[in-house]
Formats: sequence, structure tokens, C-alpha cells
Amino acid sequence: MKRKGLLIAVIAGIVTATAVGVNAHAADILQPGTAAPNFTLPSQDNTPISLTDYKGKWVVLYFYPKDKTQGCTIEAHNFQRDLDKYKALNAVVLGVSLDTADSHKSFCTQESLTFKLLADPEHKVVDAYGVNIMGAGPMKFAERDSFLIDPNGKVVKAWKKVNPNTHSEDVLAEISADKK
Repeated sequence: MKRKGLLIAVIAGIVTATAVGVNAHAADILQPGTAAPNFTLPSQDNTPISLTDYKGKWVVLYFYPKDKTQGCTIEAHNFQRDLDKYKALNAVVLGVSLDTADSHKSFCTQESLTFKLLADPEHKVVDAYGVNIMGAGPMKFAERDSFLIDPNGKVVKAWKKVNPNTHSEDVLAEISADKK
């Protein structure tokens, strides 16, 4: 019985620490008007993906905490649902988390995701974009932040701590407004 109580206390502590955002490091998020830092990261199929691969397109660069978790799955499904709308606006969606390429592959297979998820376990891109890292002990997660990058490589919008239920619609509205 003591082990069960201890386990519950540990889980409650992790949930509380994550919910209140215990930061492993605090960062300054990139601001609109800033040139988006280039990067190269492996995708779920281990092919290297660079921001420069998408010059001339709108890029939705979204950071999320963890593959196969409820909020992250909802957010990914909404982006997947709206992929044709993004394509019609000359936009691509790239997801980034601290998970590995193998984790992304499993997540994409399980959830039928076809856009690129990028592995950043050393948080090089997370740091370059000023995304906070949350967690407790060895468990680390990127905050749920996103960036809209225009076809010329400039950040035009940064979202902090987005709502995974409505974020895809918010991004589509922003691209549509910026294209006018």
C-alpha cells in the first residue's frame, strides 16, 4: 500500500510541476520581424529537414511537449485534418519536440500523420527559437509554442502556450490575413 501511495505522490508531483511550468531554462521567444533561424533536424523517416527546404512557402513551425499524449495528439490531428487548407495557402506544417525520430515514426504510424515531425532531443532548435523547456528531473518537454514564418524566412507571428484544440484554425486565419 505504501508503494501505491508513493507512486501516486510522484505522479501528482510530475503533473503539478508540468502544469505550473517548472522551467529547465527560461528563454526569450523569437519576436515577429526576426529572421527565422535555419536548422536541420531528422524527421520521422530519418531524412534531414531544413527550414531552407521551404523557402518561398509559409512555414508553420509548432513545438509540442510529447508524442502520444492527449493534447499533442489532438493538435497533430487538427493540423493533419487541415493539411489541404495549408497546401492551398502555400504553407507547410512542421512539428518539433524533444522526442526521437523513432518516437515520431511510431506516433505518425499510430495516428496516420503525414506531415513532418522533427526530432530535437538536444533542444538546439527549441533553444534557437526561445521555446521554454518544462519538466521535472530527467523528464523534459518543450512548451507548446508556434511560429509562422513567411515565404522570405521572417517570423510574422509567435504564439505562446497555444490551445491544441483551436490552434490550427488560428494559424490558418493568420496566414489568410497576412496574405491579403
